[in-house]
Amino acid sequence: MFSSLELTLLLLGSAVLGVVAFRMLHLPPMLGYLTVGIIIGPHALGLAAQSATTHTLAEFGVVFLMFSIGLEFSLPKFMAMRRIVFGLGMAQVVLTIAATMLFGWLVASQLPATIHLSWQACFALGGALAMSSTAIVSKMLTERLELESEHGRKIIGILLFQDLAVVPLLILIPSLAKNPDDLLATLAWASGKAVVVLLLLLFIGQKLVRGWFTIVVKRRSQELFMLNLLLITLGAAWITERAGLSLALGAFVAGMLISETEYKHQVEEDIKPFRDVLLGLFFITVGMLLNVRVVLDNWWLVLLLLCGPVLLKFALIAVLAKLFGASTGVSMRTGLALAQAGEFGFVLLNLAGGVALMDAFLIQVVLASMVLSMLVAPLIIAKSDQIVMKVASNEWMMQSLALTRIATRTMSTQRHVIIAGFGRSGQSLATLLAEEKIDYHALDLDPERVQEAQAAGASVSYGDAARRESLVAAGIYRASAVVITYASTPSALRVLHLVHELAPTLPVIVRSHDDSDLDLLKTAGAAEVVPELMEGSLMLASHALIMLGVPLRRVVHRVQAAREERYASLRGYFHGASDVGDDAELVRLHSVTLGESAGSVGLALGDVDVAGCGAEVASIRRGKARVGVDAETVLEAGDVVVLRGAADAVTRAESRLLR
Repeated sequence: MFSSLELTLLLLGSAVLGVVAFRMLHLPPMLGYLTVGIIIGPHALGLAAQSATTHTLAEFGVVFLMFSIGLEFSLPKFMAMRRIVFGLGMAQVVLTIAATMLFGWLVASQLPATIHLSWQACFALGGALAMSSTAIVSKMLTERLELESEHGRKIIGILLFQDLAVVPLLILIPSLAKNPDDLLATLAWASGKAVVVLLLLLFIGQKLVRGWFTIVVKRRSQELFMLNLLLITLGAAWITERAGLSLALGAFVAGMLISETEYKHQVEEDIKPFRDVLLGLFFITVGMLLNVRVVLDNWWLVLLLLCGPVLLKFALIAVLAKLFGASTGVSMRTGLALAQAGEFGFVLLNLAGGVALMDAFLIQVVLASMVLSMLVAPLIIAKSDQIVMKVASNEWMMQSLALTRIATRTMSTQRHVIIAGFGRSGQSLATLLAEEKIDYHALDLDPERVQEAQAAGASVSYGDAARRESLVAAGIYRASAVVITYASTPSALRVLHLVHELAPTLPVIVRSHDDSDLDLLKTAGAAEVVPELMEGSLMLASHALIMLGVPLRRVVHRVQAAREERYASLRGYFHGASDVGDDAELVRLHSVTLGESAGSVGLALGDVDVAGCGAEVASIRRGKARVGVDAETVLEAGDVVVLRGAADAVTRAESRLLR
């Protein structure tokens, strides 16, 4: 039997290995946690079992997840999407629960006497199955640049209501496990307590939280800010638990209170490490519940519970989206994206099992089917376009019509610029091009933005620049250049590949966030890459130099020289304690002082072969002067060698200089 520390170390070590493996397979880390839990759990290797320690860690994971959901709760945001959230989203959750209860009632009589399936259990099961994976779906939509598409907005709206629906379900499910004769009184009492506690927390807590956070922030202590955040989160959870409600409900309210303050974004960043780690441990404990033997012995039932809910949710959501005015293609894409199970489904299933509302055998097979549905979710979403094209008879016509509209608008233009993305950067570019009497045509995936811009006379169409058909319709064969105005390297690489295939000589200008992908984009065929951080630094330096009296011609010459050398002199920077979370692949600078015993002292720089480590020498300081950096430069004791490169490369180069 492991001690609490040993068990925690086992869980953490297993979590690291699981996430590394699933990251290498390009699968969500959450599935890695679940798989690790299954492997080390009592039903497989038997290394870990459910205990007070694992239960506490699991509860804290749910607490911080609900706190994060509370932070995202914004009344203006919900009101702006109220038709989707409270119309489509509510209909999906309610009808999924109702359909599950109806199905449960139909099959209850066919189950063995050893398995009891009450309507309360069916209600809890319906609530669990109604949830979809926010983590998987939002990640896939972001990667596919579909968050602002018509189906993307519907998907996010439904996910928002699902997250919100968890709050009453967390109150209802424990109440359903009480004596059936006292059910009405129990529900009324639980609801009454919830209303009273929520009113107290929201009305009194809101004033206290804002004032108290102001006091804490004025102390200018990151440590104090973090301690205060944990105190408020866990304190609110404790209050609701003492009132006979769930810990998660209090955490949700705490998140809501802070979401209304100006400290929301800082809190969001600070709480993220706690949330991700503890939530990962929660999913490990969920995986530990799964009995692989039971699943293998009843594979047909698991397969039935996998296919049944997935097909039901797909059909239900697609029909509802259609009833709410969406096209067939949008409806099907929405249904396909949300057909799988979700994180909160595990929370509700775990809760139902904890209060003995559901049979242990049923929990096993449902849990297995939910895990499998999440495993296949990325594949379904990735193939959604092909599925829709094959099934929806009018989708080809709709796509053709959209492409025809683009082609019609660009038919008379020659030597125009194709702008991929019509956000703020794209619109600024379009304005400057119009002032210079240069034709352009923009492609954007936000239908509302496209409609507004078209009404104002902008030459923009709804379309995805990462699709061959859209580029052809936009007149790529007649264009003079393509400009990618959004900072997404994966999408930019797809566009570059298509442009190189369709019009190899056409120049493409790409916007990137920083210089980390500059070489990759250049290799892929970009004529110019504009890293916004580097350009921002150049503009800041330009204004400062001009204000200090440096002649404008010299400033322009320096800026132009920096661009011509592809920002070589500006790439990399000295990292400090506040940069610990930065990407290890980013170029950085690092100073190495050579002592008397350093192995490189007395050697020429070329003989040390720093380049072989993947780094380069940016400069060498000797005393108060800088010496030239070339292969013949002989290093001396006391020299400060400034290395440039990725973190690993710089570390290797430092070892080579000092050994």
